[in-house]
Amino acid sequence: MPLGYHALMHHLDLILTLTNGLAAALLFGYVTQRCRLSPIVGYLLAGVVVGPGTPGFVANREIAEQLAEIGVILLMFGVGLHFHFDDLLAVRKVAIPGAIGQSLFATLLGCLVGWAFGWSWSAGLVFGLAISVASTVVLLRVLADNNDLHSRAGHIAVGWLVVEDIFTVLVLVLMPVVFQTDAPTVFHVVQAVSLSVVKLGLMVSFIIFAGGYLIPSLLEHVSATRSRELFTLTILVIALGIAVGAAKLFGVSMALGAFLAGMVVGRSDFSSRAAAEALPMRDAFAVLFFVSVGMMFQPMAFVAAPMLSVAALAIILIGKPLAALLIVIVLGYPLRTALSVAMALAQIGEFSFILAALGTELDVLPPEGTNALVISAIISISLNPLLYRLVGPLEAWLRDTPGLGRWLVAFSKRKLVSPTADDADAIATNRAIVVGYGPVGSTLARLLKENDIEPTVIDLNLETVQRLRREGGRAVYGDVAHLETLREAGIEDAVAVFLSSAGMQSSLEAMRLMREVNPGIRVFARANYLKEAAELRKAGADSVFASEGEVALSMTEQLLRQLGASAEQIDRERDRVRTELFGGPRSIEPLMSDSTPNENLATQPKSS
Repeated sequence: MPLGYHALMHHLDLILTLTNGLAAALLFGYVTQRCRLSPIVGYLLAGVVVGPGTPGFVANREIAEQLAEIGVILLMFGVGLHFHFDDLLAVRKVAIPGAIGQSLFATLLGCLVGWAFGWSWSAGLVFGLAISVASTVVLLRVLADNNDLHSRAGHIAVGWLVVEDIFTVLVLVLMPVVFQTDAPTVFHVVQAVSLSVVKLGLMVSFIIFAGGYLIPSLLEHVSATRSRELFTLTILVIALGIAVGAAKLFGVSMALGAFLAGMVVGRSDFSSRAAAEALPMRDAFAVLFFVSVGMMFQPMAFVAAPMLSVAALAIILIGKPLAALLIVIVLGYPLRTALSVAMALAQIGEFSFILAALGTELDVLPPEGTNALVISAIISISLNPLLYRLVGPLEAWLRDTPGLGRWLVAFSKRKLVSPTADDADAIATNRAIVVGYGPVGSTLARLLKENDIEPTVIDLNLETVQRLRREGGRAVYGDVAHLETLREAGIEDAVAVFLSSAGMQSSLEAMRLMREVNPGIRVFARANYLKEAAELRKAGADSVFASEGEVALSMTEQLLRQLGASAEQIDRERDRVRTELFGGPRSIEPLMSDSTPNENLATQPKSS
């Protein structure tokens, strides 16, 4: 009986923690979003509210941390899923030295802060590492909001964070090896690190090569069932299974295993569908991760050591941006690019908390260190969008400021880096997206290509996508109603989207997402029936083509040709009928007049 009672209480505790944690995250996330701040700030504040440091409901921190572990695994799986060596190679000359240099500089400053507060060298090292890494989630959001995601500065910043992510993954692997050893000597550390690297190499080889064959084959068989639930379940099993296997069999972090699993899936034809259909759970558990971090906040710890938070913020908002600014300028990039990269990196986020959580678990990082990181994250994430908007005014101020400002301007002009091939291609080529590759979609793709518009096809038929890729075309396997699929297809840069399949249930949601990401895009939608046209236009379609209307129009046009109507008359009648069928409530009854076609056409005013 007592056992049953304790099990019931634990179950109730789980439900309350999950429900109240998500509810608080929803409330504060909505408020911060409406305030044009990152929702991550709201999630952290939600953790503070349901944590032990504030009055009212107190969530079970142990349960929250267990749920958050799933969030870490899925976050790392998502990072691996979107990691492409090509993206890094394009900006490797600035991203690699820049990320390493800035990380070392911030880590050194963190060590000095730890030493000033009487910490051990290991505590200062973990604190510095946590401060050195920026949030990918926040950076992508800021760049997208300012239309800089596909600019040169955006490419550099994203590549910079890719290097930071890899560096952080390696740190997560090595931290248990280094800090779980009592009084390690240099020889012992080198031995432990070497053993860890060997085990890491074996695991990477096994997952990349064996998994590179088995996982795509498994996903292909599951995809053939046409069951979305089975596909989603398979992705989750792969992510969690490889993460747990990496920890149990190779003694490395589950985060690294999940990262490698994401890389394997990301190299397959299923990357966009995996991100679109299987990773919404990642977002929910990632929210719980931020909530669990917010629960670590202790108001009394801040009162006891406020200068620690001030010092951490100084490194994040001043030290890191200055280091990035100087590195990018020294490597020959313009001042505007350097300022954009520097401001985008002036924040910390999810990886900082993963490092802090591991440091706390290993009894290395003191509680006041985690507390300072939480405060620094809330403030830096809140300020980051505002700081990024100051890039233009700050550049103008530096140009007019004698001394350091003008020196930076002059130094940055000595060797301007020319646009990358990708940038030039993005400017020179118009791109359109064709959804569906049936008879209509394939004809559209061919006509677009013949008119120098590069089509990208989105289709849920894997064989079609693979065939198009073998032929050198751009094709994405996934559901158009998911944002990840649209992003992989290049929705941000596309000039138009053609929904070539009639009767798609996902058309309305797809158009909402398209307008959200690219408000100026032109959308051409196909419908089965005329009655669907109004709803599609309301959802955001610029033009709607209904099958029954087009048939009526084609038949009428053919009749007029046989009756001797001129090309100008046919064009005028076609415009009028299109307006009647697709743009207004009038019917096609006037075409059924007893008068001859030529007489009817002569008296019919031209449609506006």
